[in-house]
Amino acid sequence: MLIALIARDKAGALETRKANRDTHLAYIDATGVVEQAGPLLDADDQMIGSLVILNVKDVAAAQDWADNDPYAKAGLFQSVDLIPWKRVVGP
Repeated sequence: MLIALIARDKAGALETRKANRDTHLAYIDATGVVEQAGPLLDADDQMIGSLVILNVKDVAAAQDWADNDPYAKAGLFQSVDLIPWKRVVGP
């Protein structure tokens, strides 16, 4: 099942994001469930959140993945939404 994880960073948390980026990317690689991912950007092209498409068994597995993301453990996010998603266009 595909799940869209949409996370919004806490205000002023850009340095937290940068400090944990390598660990976050290693987690993505190690878990093997991320179909697509990238940062959300503001009008000045600064990172303000994340969009991650997970391919997991169910919403509980997506929640477990989100809870163990190094960004989440570092307290980066103000909010995280997990929304079932259906691919219509794209590979």
